Amino acid sequence: MAAAAVEEIRATSYVGFDSITQQIEHKLLKRGFQFNVIVVGQTGLGKSTLINTVFASHLIDSKGRLESNEPVRQTTEIQAVSHVIVENGVKLRLNIVDTPGYGDQVNNENCWDPIVKYIKDQHSAYLRKELTAMRDRYILDTRIHCCLYFISPTGHSLRAIDVIVMKKLSEVVNVVPVIAKADSLTLEERVAFKQKIRAELVYHNIRLYPFDTDENDEEEIQLNESIRNVIPFAVVGSERSVIIDGKSVRGRKNRWGVVNVEDENHCEFMHLRNFLTRTHLQDLIETTAQIHYEAFRSKQLLALKEGVQQRPPTNQ
Repeated sequence: MAAAAVEEIRATSYVGFDSITQQIEHKLLKRGFQFNVIVVGQTGLGKSTLINTVFASHLIDSKGRLESNEPVRQTTEIQAVSHVIVENGVKLRLNIVDTPGYGDQVNNENCWDPIVKYIKDQHSAYLRKELTAMRDRYILDTRIHCCLYFISPTGHSLRAIDVIVMKKLSEVVNVVPVIAKADSLTLEERVAFKQKIRAELVYHNIRLYPFDTDENDEEEIQLNESIRNVIPFAVVGSERSVIIDGKSVRGRKNRWGVVNVEDENHCEFMHLRNFLTRTHLQDLIETTAQIHYEAFRSKQLLALKEGVQQRPPTNQ
């Protein structure tokens, strides 16, 4: 039975419930926000540097081999680092999960399994806490909200392993592909490479974030479409400052000139940062809860229900 339409009434004098948004904001500011991101890609693509550049802080160290006698990792490892970043009174608890060793072996078969397992384990841990009789008022959220997938700047096409892994990951997490070290490509090569990648994503039916929903208004739909037209983000990361026209900017200097990380004519770092922090941060968190976690939760509870029904009755 459809719900009857409710008439909208205008209050004849000021009541004050419009202040609820400020009340919510006050509580959220006291509690702070949690954002969990996982970075996936081969060693040497600048994953740590890009994360440090996005959040304008030195958050993680490079996991690459710096000495010739260092052993090559034989498996994909999972390493999580947590920080609290404060900006204008807003606290962001940032959890960064690195995956050193991914794709570095001669045989990379199933090298994505530890990553997928880790993401599912966070969903499972949250579900267990949610189903506890005496659960916490605020459950610590370690569910992965975003996966930055780093693509090597070959200029040709996606590797077979990239296609497989992005397809696997897109089923459990919001995947955002980025072309690493994009300054190694010319502008023409970059445009052609991005077009090839987008065509391959469509061909292999890999559905990446952002997603449109019935709740989105026209402005949000247009914003998401503009993001999809940019993906994959061709980025350059740098924690070093260089001087350009007397101004200190983050960039990379070589014998041919300077790559200004924050110049949209040089790379798409600004598009990525604005997307991650200024326009889609909350939506990444909500999409994780409402789509990926909800799908996992439904599957687990249905399996639990079927297991109970199939259990043989006990003799009284």
